[in-house]
Amino acid sequence: MNLNQYIFREYDIRGKVSDDFPPELVEALGKGFGTYIKRSGGQEIALSGDVRLTTPDLMEQFKTGVLSTGVDVIKIGILPTPANYYSMFSLGVAGAVQITGSHNPPEFNGFKLSRDKKAVFGEAIQEIRVIIEKEDYETGEGTEASYDILTKYKRMIASKIDIKKPMKVVMDCGNAAGAICAPEIFKNLNVDLTELYCDVDGTFPNHHPDPTVKENLVDLISLVKQAGY
Repeated sequence: MNLNQYIFREYDIRGKVSDDFPPELVEALGKGFGTYIKRSGGQEIALSGDVRLTTPDLMEQFKTGVLSTGVDVIKIGILPTPANYYSMFSLGVAGAVQITGSHNPPEFNGFKLSRDKKAVFGEAIQEIRVIIEKEDYETGEGTEASYDILTKYKRMIASKIDIKKPMKVVMDCGNAAGAICAPEIFKNLNVDLTELYCDVDGTFPNHHPDPTVKENLVDLISLVKQAGY
């Protein structure tokens, strides 16, 4: 199968959706990962994604590919990446995939892969690429199921934190996946929370969802100074 090799990065598979991820390629990615899991002795993966507008279609296409290899898929929904990682420890699955563009612009998306509670990266990602290029897939009929991992994830976080003194916090979620659960978690910890851009919007209308860039923190810094935190 012909594909753009540059989408296979060191730590994920990532590209511009309109150019790099036609449906047949995304399904092939699912076949490649399903084959990789099956040949490693695994039988089941968790699948989730972020809030980007392209994510639901990519999830369905990827799921179709995985199921065709005989590997089972547990759909855990739209959620932040750490909740996807948590699913491996909570559900005991052999692998997990989070469809996310991370801090890239909204027209980008990607696939973060995990196996045996560890990230799939480097040579392992290239191994999956070779499986796809050769179309050397396992075959079978996997089953699919859905599971609410977020409730357990939020409960787990709350159980590990004990805030003894009053705390005021300004939270800028950048309209990204953190907004799905972070405000609720903080409020349940009795934090005096001021929310900024905590409504989910996969177009990221207020600023680019990358907190490492100072320009994306301008509104947060301004609000902190204004409120005297």
